[in-house]
Order: sequence, then C-alpha cells, then structure tokens
Amino acid sequence: MAVVQLLVFLTVAGLATGRNFNLQNNLGYTIWVGILGNGGKWTPENGGFVLNGGERRTVDIADGWGGRFWARTGCNFDGNGQGPCETGDCGNKLSCNGAGGVPPVTLAEITLNGDSGLDFYDVSLVDGFNVPVQMRPTRGGGNGYSCTTAGCNSNLNPGCPDDLKVWEGDNVVACKSSCVAHNSDEYCCRGAFNNPNVCRRPPSGDYFKTNCPGACSYAYDDKAITFTCQNTDYDIIFG
Repeated sequence: MAVVQLLVFLTVAGLATGRNFNLQNNLGYTIWVGILGNGGKWTPENGGFVLNGGERRTVDIADGWGGRFWARTGCNFDGNGQGPCETGDCGNKLSCNGAGGVPPVTLAEITLNGDSGLDFYDVSLVDGFNVPVQMRPTRGGGNGYSCTTAGCNSNLNPGCPDDLKVWEGDNVVACKSSCVAHNSDEYCCRGAFNNPNVCRRPPSGDYFKTNCPGACSYAYDDKAITFTCQNTDYDIIFG
C-alpha cells in the first residue's frame, strides 16, 4: 500500500509542477506558433516557432502559468528570424518574445491551477478567426470539472461576411470580428456597452456561434464556454 501511495503522490506532484502542451499542425501547410504569457507570466519557447504540416511538438510549461497560443500563417522570415506574416503577426519576427498576435486570429487561452486549483481554458474568436483550433485535455472529466474539448474545427474564412473578410491576393485568409472591423463601443462591449446586460452578440458573433458553438464568439460569451479541468496535459490542434 505504501508503494502505491508513493506512486500516486509522485504522479500528482509531476502534474503539479509541469504540464505538456502538445501542439499538432493538421492544416496541411506550415504555420508559425505564437505564445504569449498573461501579465506577469513568462513566455515559453521565446514566444514562437515553426510547425510544419503534420508536425507535432510538445512544450513543457510549469504549473501556475496563464497565456495564449495561436497560429501565424503566410510568414516570410529571413535568416535572422525577421519578416512579416499574413495573419497573427507579432512584430515581424519569429520569436514573439512578449508580443501578441495582430487580430484577426484564433486564440487558445488557458489559466493553469486557478481558482480552486482548476484550469480554465477556452478558444476565443472575440478578435476574429484565422485557422481552426481545438484545445483538448488529455484526461476525462469528473469531480465537478468538465474537461471538455474547446474550440472551432470549421474553416470560417470562405463564408465570412464580406465586411469582415481579410484578403491576401485572391484568398480570404482571416475573418475579423465586428469589433475589429468597425471599432464601435456597441460591437466591442466598451463604454456604455461594457455590461453583459447591455452588450449583445454582434453580427460576427452570430456567424461565429452558428458555426463554432464551442468557441467564445464575443466579449461576454466566455462564461458559457470557458471550460475547466485539473491536473492534466493539453492537446492544441490546428486544423
């Protein structure tokens, strides 16, 4: 019995000190992952790296971290890691090093070991969409937490409303949120609209929610689809 208890303790302790985030590129083309820690949190992997089509890479992150992951597309970096990206650009550089992705971009967001020791995670389209993303715990639910797959596995670019489309040549490469496209208090839930009882889902939110019900569609949508899990690793799947 003592041996079993020791093994359980070591397993839980290992999960408490570090988590594996398994990033998988199922898009069929190269992307450049961006990573940004929340305020006061460190930035793993210098904030970015290349992930070829079909490639999988594991990033180990210490417990207590919070931040976001996203995909950059259409990047053209020189030998010094400098250059622009069509979507998700973080300052014309491979290693984002504390810079966020320029909207519109699909975000996988997480806070590890938050309130009551739970992880809180979601996939956000609040600022728009560029590629399908899912965030999936590697364990099941139970004990009061959901451990549900969050995300959007549909390509929203082809059907994006005309006023929200981002074009690169003849291709639609991203879909803006109404807030990003029109920068109004009503669509951004700012000013007099900074209240969940006043701010309503904008036109982009209707489009996003219809096609991706498991992702945040606008600023006050997060409570419905912010999921919880505990003591687990995560798969982040692009595509």
